[in-house]
Amino acid sequence: MAKTYHVTGMSCGGCAASIERAIKAVLPSASVSVDLEAKAVTVDGADNDAAIEQAVDGAGFTYGGIASAE
Repeated sequence: MAKTYHVTGMSCGGCAASIERAIKAVLPSASVSVDLEAKAVTVDGADNDAAIEQAVDGAGFTYGGIASAE
């Protein structure tokens, strides 16, 4: 099941890579994709909202909650 999360503070490819690395560090089996324009991160293959929030915040960005779940 994929979930999309609001994340603010991202502005470039480096930001996207930082968030991907942070999430993969805590959820190595997850598939992570970042949409800079939408300010969103989609995570598939892992269902741990708390770990994702912690990873995003730890990477220096602002976790804005779940945008959608598929």
